[in-house]
Amino acid sequence: MIHPDMATMLSFMVTDAPIAAPLLAPLAREIADVSFNCATVDGDTSTNDSFVVAATGRAAMRPIERRDDPRLAPVRAALTEVAVELAQAIVRDGEGATKFITIRVEDGRDLAECRRIALGIAHSPLVKTAFFASDPNLGRIVCAIGNAAAPDLEPAPVSFWLDDVLVVDHGGRATSYREDDGQRVMKQEEITIRVAIGRGTASATVWTCDFSHDYVSINADYRS
Repeated sequence: MIHPDMATMLSFMVTDAPIAAPLLAPLAREIADVSFNCATVDGDTSTNDSFVVAATGRAAMRPIERRDDPRLAPVRAALTEVAVELAQAIVRDGEGATKFITIRVEDGRDLAECRRIALGIAHSPLVKTAFFASDPNLGRIVCAIGNAAAPDLEPAPVSFWLDDVLVVDHGGRATSYREDDGQRVMKQEEITIRVAIGRGTASATVWTCDFSHDYVSINADYRS
């Protein structure tokens, strides 16, 4: 039960920086949107989700009370780095996970479009089981892109890669693609899917994992 909006997670981060209370809520949202809300295992959520950023004010420095205070940027960067590491750790520790998969969608019309396509790939059981089996049945990724895309997305500009291997080149199978190359990448424990949809400048990244036999066993036996 891990999916954007942070299910199932209780996370608390504390800094001694004297950040004013009105800045903390938007800061927590900004951090969550590039960390915990980019992590998904299965698309299911729960009621037990919290992400809290607290500032003790113990650091010997003047209070940070404005968003344009230059001292806020390094604090935000440090908190974000920790949150990203924790979010990725949650995915790596997903039920029965054997592979950590980064999905990046680029050149979209807006962030929402890119996230929708990235999550469509991440939540496809056929994609996730293919990665578990190291089976380069990459038509499953093509289908997931199409299923999640807006109706007006033309296939001609769309390309995607598995790590450095170009699979689809502007709407068609790349002439350089060999199934052995696809399988080589899919056998790795860490894999990146990069999709370029060719109609804008927006991008989004999500992290997910594969579905193994253990995922079914763990969740089937959850209450017993």
